Order: sequence, then structure tokens, then C-alpha cells
Amino acid sequence: MKNTCMRIALCLLLTAMFAGSGPAAAADAQANGTEAQKGQQGAIITLWPLFDYRSSPATGYSNLSILGPLFKREHSGTDTTTAIRPLFFSRSTSKSEETDILYPLASTASSKNDSDGQFLKIFQTHASRLGEPEEKHETMLFPFYISGRSEKYGPYKSFFPFHGDIYERFWRDEYHYTLFPLYGRTVKNGTTSTNWLYPIFNTISGDKEEGFQIWPLYGQARKEGVYEKRFVLWPFYSRESLGQNTDNPTENLYLLPFYASSRSAKRSSTYAPWPFCGVVRDGDGKAVERDFIWPFWMTASGKDSTTERYLPFYAESKVKDNTSSWIMWPVYRHRTIESADFRQQKTNLLYFLYSRSDESWPRAGKDRATSAFWPLYAWKRDEDGVRTLSMPALAEAVIWNDGVERNWAPLWRIFIAKWDDKGNSATSILWNLYWREKRGDESAWELSPLVSYRSTKTGTDFRLLKGLFGYDSSQGKKLLRLFWLPLEL
Repeated sequence: MKNTCMRIALCLLLTAMFAGSGPAAAADAQANGTEAQKGQQGAIITLWPLFDYRSSPATGYSNLSILGPLFKREHSGTDTTTAIRPLFFSRSTSKSEETDILYPLASTASSKNDSDGQFLKIFQTHASRLGEPEEKHETMLFPFYISGRSEKYGPYKSFFPFHGDIYERFWRDEYHYTLFPLYGRTVKNGTTSTNWLYPIFNTISGDKEEGFQIWPLYGQARKEGVYEKRFVLWPFYSRESLGQNTDNPTENLYLLPFYASSRSAKRSSTYAPWPFCGVVRDGDGKAVERDFIWPFWMTASGKDSTTERYLPFYAESKVKDNTSSWIMWPVYRHRTIESADFRQQKTNLLYFLYSRSDESWPRAGKDRATSAFWPLYAWKRDEDGVRTLSMPALAEAVIWNDGVERNWAPLWRIFIAKWDDKGNSATSILWNLYWREKRGDESAWELSPLVSYRSTKTGTDFRLLKGLFGYDSSQGKKLLRLFWLPLEL
């Protein structure tokens, strides 16, 4: 009997520690209303660092975190998020689903009409319907296996380097090969290019078009009234006559590395030696570029653009609404965009050590901003005016996207603060060892497991050691807690 009583007492104690309530849970429910009424107000149950549970039934929100940022399960309306960081992340909505596996190693995404998957961008799959009677599937393990279906040519497969046929992909209409590089053939816009021992032997054929090459010794190709090309000992000598059927035919001559020139009605350029020293002009001479030691020292001026570059000391470029400048490259860089629809200002110090970006849409009346100082902090303000400050910031100054934000950043953010212009705020230190929230007239904070405090319109609730001792004044009642037992005052 004695052992049974001890087991019951131990169970009650553990329940109190984990749930923030003790043997007086039933009495609390009677004093503060029914359990259903309590649920409408939401719940916060914490035991740092094991778990943190928060819910708001009125808004359809709940969140469970286990071991700080390592596990997360969140519901918000019809949206569900699950994370086991950094191994796995999943988010599903009424319209789509997406998954990350050890981001950026692998990911999947699906919607009503499409689904995609990838592994290191080397293996990729894609399926879509888009109103067709059958799904369209494409699979690629680049470059070894590629399969898909072309609306014009039908299904295709490629087993590199043995044999393959590929249609309407990789900037060509057709690819065919056998024992590559022994044999290969491509087709684009009616032009067929056939290779043996690529790229050594090649022939070109088409409508009034022919050519051949024995690379790098000699090659020539021409299409009547369109172009002519020839090279000898590539890349040292080549000559091209392009765009013969356009209003801007172009003549190019390359004697590398000593000389290179290009002449057309709209543009001309001369380099000696190529590519370091040269002059580029437009047709009427209004735009001029002078390269002294390209790409480090050069100047350019035109109708809508100017460039002065004396790297590493100074550089400035203006192209219509865009302006970019460097000072003591790569120490300082500043870029601006000024237009009626969009404005942006970006500043960088030492590439990624410090960055600041301000963006606005004047006609829409929206703006946002981000700032990061590696590895100390990351800060952002979204279009709704919500500001977020997090520390430290191990990657945000270099790369800051959704993948980093949801898979990696929560692991190193030991401090997070959010606030808006309405006075609402939330702060978390060491993954909710200490947290504080303020929403309108309500506020709550906790230093787990020592002390917690909650203030609402109906009263206040103060607890020590998860309710071992405390004081509660709500629902017109005043309760004093001693060893979790509520004593009405």
C-alpha cells in the first residue's frame, strides 16, 4: 500500500512538471471555467529543453517543439509544417506540398498540376498534367540517364554514353548519340550537326546550308544569304560573317591573342591585344567603351549608361535606373534601382561581412528591408511591418532564402525577437528557456522552469516551479497555490 501511494505521488509530480499543472488541475478547471472554455483561450505547456507546446483554438493554430529547434510540428488553419532539423522539413497547404531532405541535398514539391523532385540537382524528376489526358513524366540522372516525352516527337530515353535520343531539351530540338563521343547528332531549327569523335570531326547540313570541321586544324560553314564561318588552328584565327539576312550584318575577325575586331551597322569593336585593350563604339559613335586593362580599368559612356572602373580602387556603373559602385574592391559596394514601380538600395561590406537591402513598391505602398552582419545578427522587416532580429547569423549574410530559414537557421539562433508597429512582440532566448509575448492587452513570459507570468483582460497568473507555488486572479476568483493545490482567497 505504501509503495502504491508513492507511485501515485510520483506520477502526479511528473504530470505537474511536464504539464505545468498539479493535483489541483480539476479544481482549477472548476474555478476558471470548463475545459472547453479554457481551450478557446489557448494553452502554453513547456518543460525546457524537452518540449514546448502552444495552441490557439480560436485561430486554428498549434505548435509542438521538442528539444528546442530539433523537432517542430505546427498547424495553422489548413497548413501543416513538420521539421526534424536539419534532416527533414515538410510543409503542406490546401494547394501544395513541399519537402526538404538535408537541404539543399534533396527536395520534392507538388501541386495540383505538377510534381518535382531533385537530389543535388543531378537527379531530377518532373510530372505534369496541364489538361492532358496522361501525365507527362521527365526523369534525369545527369548525365547518365534522361527520359521524358515530347509533344512533337513522343517518348525518349538516353543512357549516356552508350546510346540516347533526347527531344526539345537543352536548347536543341533533337539529340542523338551512340558511344559518345564516337558519334553524335543534333538538330536545331532545321540545321543538323553531326559529330564523330566529338569535337574533332563535324559536318553541318540544312536548307542551303553546309559545313565541316577537323578541329582544331580547320573548319568552315555557310548558309546562303545567312552566314559564313571559317577557322584555322582554332582559336588563333577565325572569321565570321553573320546576320546577312538582317538589318545588322556583322563581320568578326579574330587573330588571338593579338587582335580581334567586330564590325556592324550598330556596333564596332577593336581589341589589341585581346581582351585587355580595346575600343567599342555603337553605330553613330554616341556610346563608347575604352578598355585599358580589361576588366579592371575601363570607361564607357552612352545614351542611357556610363561606366568608370579602376579596380580595386573605384568603380561606378549607371544603366538607366540602375547604379552600382565599388570603393576599394571588395571592401564596399552600393547598388540602387530607382523606377516608378520599384526602388532598391543594397550595401555590402567585404562581400558578405555586412549587407543591407531596402526595397519598396511606391505605387503599391509596400516596402521591406533586410540586414545581416556575419556572424553576429540578421534583421528583417516584411511588407506588413513585422521586424525580426536574430542572433547569431552564421549564413544569412551569405545566403538567406527559405531553405536556410526553415532548415538551418533555427539551429543556431539562440536569440530571436519579433515586433510590429501595433505594440505586439515576442522574444525567445535559448529556444524558449526564456520567452516573452505581448499581444494587445495580453502578455506572458517564462523563465523555465523557475517562474512564469501571464496577464489577460480577466486577470493575472503567476507561478513558481511550474505551479508549485503561485497566485491566480482571473474569472472573478483569486487563488493561492501551495504545492499545486489552489486555495481560494
